[in-house]
Amino acid sequence: MDNGHQDPTVKSVSEPGKVSFAREQRRQPTEAECILWQCLRNYGLGVRFRRQHPFEGFVLDFYSAEQRLAVEIDGPVHEEQRGYDEWRDDQLSQHSIRVLRIPEAMVSSDLDEALGIIRDELQK
Repeated sequence: MDNGHQDPTVKSVSEPGKVSFAREQRRQPTEAECILWQCLRNYGLGVRFRRQHPFEGFVLDFYSAEQRLAVEIDGPVHEEQRGYDEWRDDQLSQHSIRVLRIPEAMVSSDLDEALGIIRDELQK
């Protein structure tokens, strides 16, 4: 069922429950997710990103399979779950996925800075 565009490794580890959760998340994005998605979609930064992509029991806000880069927008709830986020990032790194965390406030107040940080990470 691989259409040539998906990383088969990523596809094979998606859990059915997370697929439906990811669909729900795509239907109800935060304002910051909407703003950033408008810049990332359609190869906006030169690589393909997926939004709300399920992987290994997690749902990644934005994911580039080509770069193996997850971009996570961290809102206020992440202040209370730093330990979980660190554990999650470690789990993803075991699959060679880099995680870039961008504060939600930065996306809303200084989109150019947020995009610059993502561009810099894409060039690594």
